[in-house]
Amino acid sequence: MSRYDELAERLETIGAELDELSFDVLQEAVAQGATQRPAADKALTQARRAVEKAAQVLRQAGDDTS
Repeated sequence: MSRYDELAERLETIGAELDELSFDVLQEAVAQGATQRPAADKALTQARRAVEKAAQVLRQAGDDTS
């Protein structure tokens, strides 16, 4: 496995953790009676998407060097 793939896997794990945290934030907001999406969820979603994009870029870069 290349270093690109190793880093991509680590980023994918971080992305999954961000997704879980986002879900927790949403559950807590619903439990507290919130009727709007929490700002923290929006930030976590943005971070998750950025991490997923970075993982994809690394995988493509790794393919280009093979």
